[in-house]
This record gives sequence, C-alpha cells and structure tokens, in this order.
Amino acid sequence: MDQTIIKPWGNSQGVRLSKSILEKAHMKHDDILQIDADENVIILRKVPRHKTFEERLAEYDNKIDIYSFDWGEPLGKELV
Repeated sequence: MDQTIIKPWGNSQGVRLSKSILEKAHMKHDDILQIDADENVIILRKVPRHKTFEERLAEYDNKIDIYSFDWGEPLGKELV
C-alpha cells in the first residue's frame, strides 16, 4: 500500500500518485478522472475516452471496405 501527502498547489491542494499506483489502475498522464468523495474516502475513476475517427481507422490499417461487409440476406425491398 502506497502513501502520499496532501500538499498546497496554488490556491488548491494536490496529491502526487506514484507510477506503480497509476500502472495498477491503468491510468496515465492527461487521463480524465471522475472524482467522488465521502467521509474519509476519495474515489478516482478513469473516464472512458472515445476514440477519434483516425484511431478507429488505424485499427483497420486505414482501409474500410463497406462492400466486403456481410450485411446478411435482404429482408425487404433493399436494392441489391
């Protein structure tokens, strides 16, 4: 279990998190966190980030071919 200290940071207070804690939580620099607090507890949760179109396209080697997709058999009056 790691420990840290609350320190002044401008007009606020800050906490530094160790690299090992961030790695365990699968968090990194510039991730957006949701913060919740209750008595004696602060909970940080990573907010899922939506991928950009470019990131999604890269997953397909920058090639998307709608004609090779299996849309299934026609069900109505689709143009084939």
